[in-house]
Amino acid sequence: MKTGTLLLSIALCLPTGPLVGQGLDPALLTKPATDAWPTYAGDYSQRRYSTLRQIDQANVRHLTLAWVRRLTAGPDAGEGSWFGPPPGPPAIIGGVAEQPVTMPGATSGSPRLSGSILQVNGILYISSPDNAWAVDALDGHVLWHYWWKSRGGIHIGNRGMAMYGDWLYFETPDDYLVSLDAKTGQERWHKEIADFSQQYFSTTAPVVVGDHVLVGTGDDLDAPGFLQSFDPKTGDLQWKFYTVPMNKGDPGLETWASLDAARHGGAQVWIPGSYDPTTQLYIFGTGNPTPAYTARLRAPGDTHTNLYTCSVVALNVNTGKMAWYYQTSPNDTHDWDATQASVLFDGIFAGKPRKMTMQASRNGYVFVLDRTTGEHLLTSKYSDAANWAETVNAKGQPVRNAAKDNTVAGSLVSPDNGGATNWNPPSYDPRTGLLYVVLREIYAMYYLTDKDPRMLVGLGGSEQDVVGSLGTSIVAIDYQTGKLAWKYRLTGGSGTGLLTTAGGLLFANDGSGSLVAFGLRGRRSPVPLWHAQIGSIENAPETYTVDGRQYVLVTAEGAVWAFSLQ
Repeated sequence: MKTGTLLLSIALCLPTGPLVGQGLDPALLTKPATDAWPTYAGDYSQRRYSTLRQIDQANVRHLTLAWVRRLTAGPDAGEGSWFGPPPGPPAIIGGVAEQPVTMPGATSGSPRLSGSILQVNGILYISSPDNAWAVDALDGHVLWHYWWKSRGGIHIGNRGMAMYGDWLYFETPDDYLVSLDAKTGQERWHKEIADFSQQYFSTTAPVVVGDHVLVGTGDDLDAPGFLQSFDPKTGDLQWKFYTVPMNKGDPGLETWASLDAARHGGAQVWIPGSYDPTTQLYIFGTGNPTPAYTARLRAPGDTHTNLYTCSVVALNVNTGKMAWYYQTSPNDTHDWDATQASVLFDGIFAGKPRKMTMQASRNGYVFVLDRTTGEHLLTSKYSDAANWAETVNAKGQPVRNAAKDNTVAGSLVSPDNGGATNWNPPSYDPRTGLLYVVLREIYAMYYLTDKDPRMLVGLGGSEQDVVGSLGTSIVAIDYQTGKLAWKYRLTGGSGTGLLTTAGGLLFANDGSGSLVAFGLRGRRSPVPLWHAQIGSIENAPETYTVDGRQYVLVTAEGAVWAFSLQ
């Protein structure tokens, strides 16, 4: 294993001029990630697998730093780096607030770069709450910077941008969808996408499918979740799908105590979904029901499952109508949403070719479904620590053990409310047939802190205290059996997502400040071949090529790091 000699290998040459954007060819979105990274997960499948093989197991030890760029959030000019290009252009200012709210990391200083970065025609498009940048992928110099004057809201993160031709789209924490000209950074339009007064906040990356910009929002109070489609040219609303029943006669209403309970039932859309061009189905996950930590107000009993919370949902992208759903945690009481990536892949299952989707859910179980019909194929527990379910029913759904709910005396439960996995993107390698997932195995005491129904709204009435851990690992899950092919314990306590490549490599954050390249060996544990200590890593690694050279990209502590072969 070799650590790159970072500072000595930084390219000190000044930029020779910005690359000229050509606009995004929509055909790239339907192909595995290759030279470009044109959408949230590289392509519509959410596999986060690249067919690039210039960097492989034999030469990855020669991977070294090509450039690093520290970005500065807010309206002030001056995009700094430790070495290399001079400060970038002044910020282009947009937004609706007459007196913008000052938010750490959004209005000044180092931003949190936890989202996916687009790479199209040699230009990187990067976002953080209230900020967007275009950066030259060859040397990291900033081409333009846009700053949104915010009304406030929760600035926990931004998952990234979407692209349609020469136009970009991103969400703001105060609930606007903003469209920018990709060449100049100038604002084209902005549209309000949720009621800010109800404390919605918007973090997810939009997804462009044909002439649709698909947009999710979130809320930690008792508000309904929904997914919306907007016209990429005008920003006009095309359709809106509520993830809980909103009217008498709506499907799923019988699974709630009342219409009022359903209307305040949550099921937020936190993470971008997948898209199957053959069926024109957009497949995404929904969040937990609310109130989050008690079933008493939502309807007790096994038949009251609170649809369509904690579910994998398939919508027709043109109409917004639901084609099928599958609920992974009926009547959830632990804040375990099912918004994790629904990975699309083809393969053999039970001796027959199937078109499938697979989700390693936050509750510690993995689910394999037929992605055309929603038929359940397999359920398996991928976290040894998960202890909240007493059995799995005939539909393949874990059945919650009520003794593991929040109690006054406390209940020992795993996962903790952060989940066995969370937003961290998994990766699926079609060559091995394995899904790679960042697994957290933490035990917590779940306490009921208030029995007053008025205090149980949203995330209220609960406290979780961590009491033990089996650590954080990367696991490889066999889709045919649900069993673990291997489990690799990380040195640190967190991970930010994964990337696999045709070069036989898996790139990961080790949780201790290093980007690591592992050599994959089928069903045997991987071998660490290279690492670079760069600080607290904030997003999942990506890869692309510019001028015939493959780069590996990741962010850490407000800076963008690009590595290539020396």
